[in-house]
Amino acid sequence: MSKIKGQSIYSEIILDSVTEGVFTVDSEWNITSFNRAAQKITGFSKEEALKSKCHEVFKTNRCESNCFLKQTMASGENIFDQRINIKNRHGDVIPISVNTALLSDSSGKTIGGVETFRDCIEIECLKKQLEKSYTLDDIIGKSKKIKDIMAILPDIAKSKSTVLIQGPSGSGKEVFARAIHNLNKEMESNDSPFIAVNCGAIPENLLESELFGHKKGAFTDARSDRPGKFELARGGTILLDEIGELSPRLQVKLLRVIQEKEFDPVGSSQSVQMDARLILATNRNLKEMVKKSEFRDDLYYRINVVQLNLPSLVERNSDIPLLVSHFLELENHITGKEIKNVSKGVMYFLMNYSYPGNIRELKNIIEYAFILCPGDIIEVKHLPQDLITQAPTENIKQPAKISNTAYSSELEQIKQALELNMYGRKATAQHLNISLSTLWRKMKKYQIIGTAL
Repeated sequence: MSKIKGQSIYSEIILDSVTEGVFTVDSEWNITSFNRAAQKITGFSKEEALKSKCHEVFKTNRCESNCFLKQTMASGENIFDQRINIKNRHGDVIPISVNTALLSDSSGKTIGGVETFRDCIEIECLKKQLEKSYTLDDIIGKSKKIKDIMAILPDIAKSKSTVLIQGPSGSGKEVFARAIHNLNKEMESNDSPFIAVNCGAIPENLLESELFGHKKGAFTDARSDRPGKFELARGGTILLDEIGELSPRLQVKLLRVIQEKEFDPVGSSQSVQMDARLILATNRNLKEMVKKSEFRDDLYYRINVVQLNLPSLVERNSDIPLLVSHFLELENHITGKEIKNVSKGVMYFLMNYSYPGNIRELKNIIEYAFILCPGDIIEVKHLPQDLITQAPTENIKQPAKISNTAYSSELEQIKQALELNMYGRKATAQHLNISLSTLWRKMKKYQIIGTAL
């Protein structure tokens, strides 16, 4: 008996040493083993998992009908490296890669199934950085302004209407443009291209060729025909960023593209049909530019079909803790560090900073702090010093305490406790003197769980 017990403990030690998550189920789908990596990825403890069925822990849309483990137990065939998304204990979406196999006893009788899985967040993060592929799940925000925009994005994606996205620099205009494009791709199940052009970064004499293409011999160095971005975006979406920087001459040409759905490559007398969804973005007030005769009024009314006005980061201040958490996770995967959080002093500073560079600046601040931080908590001394000098030192070191009695509702108490504790659920639960499960239940009840950009 002691020998069997010793073998069991030894097997458990081996499983806990494996970097991939491993769990087994019996024929009734009860979890019978759950290693340390599985606990880390899912957020569920071994004790909790062993009292549950596998669908109660992994919560995927495949659990009911297309479960990989169920397929293996029915067919006897192993499944390798299949990607799915699960939700961890905190409701965060985690991409994983799955392998399945039958679990048999010494006589060869099937007694259950075994699944191994690995966290693919790092791969997905790097993939998104390379492909810049964004969906609604990548838009981080719980503020009303962001939720209102997110609510109408699916309807915008369904249409083919021209979209004008206005917002300050660094507010995420390209992220929203790509989200619209990718939502449409999902609805129509196609692989259409997304082409982005920064109109403010390309000299006018080159921009025309960049947009419309050119024919061989159209100008010096035009040694061959070259398609423009409008042609490359055929069947997909073209984003013209910094549209307010277009010269009057190119504004006229763009107006024709929108009106006639065609354009002429430089040096060509034959028109080409334009077949792409047009999204335009700017950090300038086009309406004011029209009043000053800096932007054509006929073009403005042609492109202003659907308008999205993105708020500055200061206007969506309540999203800062969520964004900080997102950037910490991203930088951990990129750098290989394991920084857990920022200090209360840092969060106080970040919540009260003016952010002239908006979300892009917040991301840069976190990236800078990662370089200087040797431990697992980012402190005030790790922030860019030219920013720190703009805020009173005593306020940064002594962030204000929040009293629960200062708020009239449970909702306000929870929201303020979450912000004070940088959205750390354990610290928030302790602050409110409630259990983690109670906090999670109340967060779901009041719908104050942020969604990820």
